[in-house]
Amino acid sequence: MKLFHTSQVVIEKPDVHHGRKNADFGQGFYLSPDEEFVYRWAVKDAYINEYELNTEGLKIVSFSRSAEWFDYIFQNRRTNDTIEADVIIGPIANDTIYDTFGIISSGFLRPEEALELLMVGPEYIQVAIKTQKAADQLNWLRATKIENADNMRNILKKEQDDYQKAFADSMKKIEDRE
Repeated sequence: MKLFHTSQVVIEKPDVHHGRKNADFGQGFYLSPDEEFVYRWAVKDAYINEYELNTEGLKIVSFSRSAEWFDYIFQNRRTNDTIEADVIIGPIANDTIYDTFGIISSGFLRPEEALELLMVGPEYIQVAIKTQKAADQLNWLRATKIENADNMRNILKKEQDDYQKAFADSMKKIEDRE
């Protein structure tokens, strides 16, 4: 499995204990199989690190956008990881602009409404390397210095603007139902 990670530095040996504990899939080293998506998150003078993951012998859990995926992310953002796996694969929760999980915690939305909002926008896949065993099977191939980060950030900005509009439209529909 070919995977990509953007960073300010070259990362030949990822540390699975470095990231946030309350990320979508808990603490781990996050990558994506979508190289174009990773470029969108690059900042000036960043690198795209390219890897190949040997999945043999690894416990892999895969999610699609579903209630199970929603519940798993919701639990990870509030408490500790609830699934034992070497690798977790699934959609990124599209709530970087609006804290959908915070809105549900405040009682403003029911879980099914929050899930509906998380379905808004494009679906990008993330791969979380959760264990040292998986990290040891992640082979660093190369790092490419980003030259046109501003162009890619403009694409991301447009996508986020479109997402904000779609999210607001979906929120209005939910409010109108009540």
